[in-house]
Amino acid sequence: MAETYNKDDFARRMAGALTTVKGEFSGLRTGRASPALLDPVHVEAYGNSVPINQVGTISTPESRMITVQVWDKGLARAVDKAIRDAGLGLNPQMDGQLLRIPLPELNEERRKELTKLASKYAEAARVAVRNVRRDGMDLLKRLEKDHKIGEDEHRTKGEELQKLTDASIKDIDAALHAKEQEIMQV
Repeated sequence: MAETYNKDDFARRMAGALTTVKGEFSGLRTGRASPALLDPVHVEAYGNSVPINQVGTISTPESRMITVQVWDKGLARAVDKAIRDAGLGLNPQMDGQLLRIPLPELNEERRKELTKLASKYAEAARVAVRNVRRDGMDLLKRLEKDHKIGEDEHRTKGEELQKLTDASIKDIDAALHAKEQEIMQV
């Protein structure tokens, strides 16, 4: 298979990093209950790590309460443990197969923890974007070495890849800033 440089493929991969970080941000709570808060939670079930929404029904009966109705009674303890270990600061209360998760009031310390977690997610996305850029640059070097593209084309496409990278990182930073503002609002 002949390797070729495809700008759209690299742009799609960089956009994927932004989509992922926005999804992770939706799991950071800002005071109101949302089923998306549990999106980062994975449960050890049936020998695999599966998203929590594949083992139960998640709902928000009140503005400060999330419930998880676990379908398999044997997984209720595993779901409870997964929520506690997810680092979201949530403490579920088990009632048979139903887990009630009250959302505590966000204090200043917890808000700062959430902004640090958001920063961590954003940095992981930036690293992913840089890895895509590195893959593209390595491909360009190989293509030039194999005499499939010239030095000028290598430089031009390298600059275009850098512009994609810069734009993607700028978008990630903007999403991080918006999430930090949302978390720190009183």
